Amino acid sequence: MSEKGSEFGKIGWIDLTVPDAVQVRDFYSKVVGWSSSSVSMGDYDDFCMIPKGSEVPSAGVCHARGKNAEIPAQWIIYITVEDLDNSLEACTSNGGELVSGPREMGDGSRYCVIKDPAGAVAALFQKG
Repeated sequence: MSEKGSEFGKIGWIDLTVPDAVQVRDFYSKVVGWSSSSVSMGDYDDFCMIPKGSEVPSAGVCHARGKNAEIPAQWIIYITVEDLDNSLEACTSNGGELVSGPREMGDGSRYCVIKDPAGAVAALFQKG
């Protein structure tokens, strides 16, 4: 199996999208000791959260603005898939629904947010 192939089906990232990302960033900094780095979204910043003693971010805290306005305020896992379109079709044909997207990222990667038949929300991510 190729190195890229071994990523499929794994949780590659986790985000929290909320109305006030600054407040929540500060909350998690105080509660779990995360530091943050800013990610420019144009007229505001979202944040990558970095565990104490690490240089590698482990999560994101994002504002529920613009394209993210419809994303529910909860932690959302990003599951890496081989083909986003095929996975999204399988989602909707098996009782799930599309919540948001699909969207393209600057590096050619794509993602969408789905809801499974039980109502749980997750994101599907295809690396570019």
